[in-house]
Amino acid sequence: MILKYLAKPSMFLKFAVLCGVACCALNGAQAQEARIGYINSQRIVNEAAPFKAASAKIKAEFGKRVQDLQDMDARLKAMQAKLEKDAPVMSESDMNKGQRDLIELNKEFQRKQRELQEDLSQRKNEEHETAFGRVNKVIQQVAEKEKYDLVVQDSIYHSARVDITDKVLKELDAGK
Repeated sequence: MILKYLAKPSMFLKFAVLCGVACCALNGAQAQEARIGYINSQRIVNEAAPFKAASAKIKAEFGKRVQDLQDMDARLKAMQAKLEKDAPVMSESDMNKGQRDLIELNKEFQRKQRELQEDLSQRKNEEHETAFGRVNKVIQQVAEKEKYDLVVQDSIYHSARVDITDKVLKELDAGK
């Protein structure tokens, strides 16, 4: 089909003008720049009100268990130190009983520590999921309000001109 236009000079001229107009129209459409925003997710996690509230909630919820585990660890170390110190003057049966008690306490300590880590991890994930939901809504609101076409997180490089982290943090703090 293009060969038909190229065979006649007048048609070639019309075809060339048409292509030129199409290229100009495309360049005009591309001249409008996309607005891009950048979010520093580490700053959001460290500074945003929802994450601070989640952290305080978790600390209050697990504080007693953590303290109990620390107390148990101190008892375990004290028991081991006493056993080592008194070993030369202890009878064999007392030494065996002390070692069994130490082993049992250590097993209980490790079990409680494992349970605490699992429960703590689960609760952190739950709270962070809730906080991320709130953060994502605020990011979307800021992007729509300021007419951003794209918002990215954790890029290899970004200029300060596109960083909207402070705006998002400000909105999050305002909407406590």
